[in-house]
Amino acid sequence: MTAPLYFLSIADAAAAIAARRLSPVELTEAVLHRIAAIDERLNSYVLVTAERALADARKAEAEIAAGNYRGALHGIPIGVKDIYDTGGIRTTCHSHLLANNVPAEDSEAVRRLNTAGTVLLGKLATHEFAFGGPGWDLPFPPARNPWNTEHFTGGSSSGSGAAVAAGLCLAALGSDTAGSIRMPAAYCGLAGIKPTYGRVSRRGVAPLAWSEDHCGPLTWTSRDSALVLQALAGHDPADPASADVPVPDFAAALTGDIRGLRIGVIRHFHETDAVAADGIRTAFDTALEVFRGLGAEVADVTLSPLQDYHAACFVILLTEALAVHEKDLKATPEKFGEIVRDRLTLAAMLSGVDYVQALRMRRRLVAELDAALERFDILITLSAYDAAPQITNVPKFYLFEKPLLTAPFDLTGHPAHAFCIGFNGAGLPYGAQIVGRAFDEATLLKAADAYEQATAWRMRRPPI
Repeated sequence: MTAPLYFLSIADAAAAIAARRLSPVELTEAVLHRIAAIDERLNSYVLVTAERALADARKAEAEIAAGNYRGALHGIPIGVKDIYDTGGIRTTCHSHLLANNVPAEDSEAVRRLNTAGTVLLGKLATHEFAFGGPGWDLPFPPARNPWNTEHFTGGSSSGSGAAVAAGLCLAALGSDTAGSIRMPAAYCGLAGIKPTYGRVSRRGVAPLAWSEDHCGPLTWTSRDSALVLQALAGHDPADPASADVPVPDFAAALTGDIRGLRIGVIRHFHETDAVAADGIRTAFDTALEVFRGLGAEVADVTLSPLQDYHAACFVILLTEALAVHEKDLKATPEKFGEIVRDRLTLAAMLSGVDYVQALRMRRRLVAELDAALERFDILITLSAYDAAPQITNVPKFYLFEKPLLTAPFDLTGHPAHAFCIGFNGAGLPYGAQIVGRAFDEATLLKAADAYEQATAWRMRRPPI
């Protein structure tokens, strides 16, 4: 192991731990030292649970020494977005409203990772209630991008993106309602999967929009995403939206062989519906050539305009978000940050008719996407229009200035996986996303893993 311990992938760390060449305590101490050394510049954590982490690591080490190895996540240090309940550990949603909130129980996702033997390093920065940010009037400062701290991480899983990229955890839980896993993955140069709606339980996770919320991991590689998703996926009867469907072996699907894979390119989303920067479009075209070189069949596909998907997504999101927060917004508006307060106030202008029409449009767009996925195995498009902007240049209503490339697949619930496709001249990452059939995350991970194995981007880490 020539890389610093905190820059190990989960797959490499797990292999070393299983072979008794690496101690979970040694790995955890290395990551905690890394957090202490640089996180004051990144603000990725709102709470570091060092004592808990070391206790988890010692427990994992003892279990492994006794021959009770639980699998690839045993002894792996992780961070958790601060909208996931953690029993006995403060969970604030990055809001003054919940500054002293200490849940009694873990969320189901955290419980599953505990069962897999992970080491809890702490709670990660988010946008307020996974909606409003980056904001400077909240209990904690916004997270910053480790590739350049003057730049945005993407949101709302902002601390999750910064921490994984900078080696402050080996994986992080995020959530995605309009792109909040895939945008930080794009801006921070990560792999991030939004599973199919219903694949991962949302019990114990603060809601933003019930019919569009998804939970999933951010990791350094797609293989690592497969390992974490394996632990998270599965039916939870206590989550009404949880799907009772079989869970495949995601890692076993990563054969590297994608010959004959049919890839549909949604080029018009970022070329004519809205226009991405020249540099990232060039990187995207180069990535398509890599897929062709690996034996995939690549052809363009045309869907409804990006604006249709975005509009339906956000009418639903805003209406459901207001339903979540209306009581507190009326009673104590001053406890919200400006961005969330103003976005929720905007939501109050929507009508029941608007919501119903958006639901009707969603059914049509789901059918359209399903039809495209009968012709292709996966679809591909950009996940952002460019590399990360400067953090001080992110407008309050940026969500509505240009349609989000990530929003269509929260609307439809299809699985979508973001991955790095290169860097701009200033060293900031570029990201694309692939989309698949419902509950076929394995094919997405297989394609992205093959791409990562064929390129050098996973060898490059932030200079911080």
